[in-house]
Amino acid sequence: MTDDEVFKPVERVSSALRTGNIWIWILKLLTEENKYAYQLREEINDRFNFEPATVTAYAVLYRLEKSEFVKEASNEIFPNRKYYEITEKGVEALRQARRLLERTIIEIYEDMPLDEESTE
Repeated sequence: MTDDEVFKPVERVSSALRTGNIWIWILKLLTEENKYAYQLREEINDRFNFEPATVTAYAVLYRLEKSEFVKEASNEIFPNRKYYEITEKGVEALRQARRLLERTIIEIYEDMPLDEESTE
């Protein structure tokens, strides 16, 4: 099996977990402080090493607001810029996502040794 064959499934998992679940990354950043849409997109790129499409980031943020996971936050320094803050509903969604991801990791890897000797 070539390295390319090994890494293609890993790339798919990475894409699904990152871009496919950008809402998790947005909510995580909003637990730290209120942010505006462009700032969220830039921080995802800088801190988590992937760049969601501009339209995707804005669309997800809009859906999060519509579903009351985030809400508009007041900002006196930049009143013309729309800042967002996470709601309690958003915090709970983030907690549930964490529990799901933790259970998934355990289910997949609980009986699988990951040392180099076991992969040969």
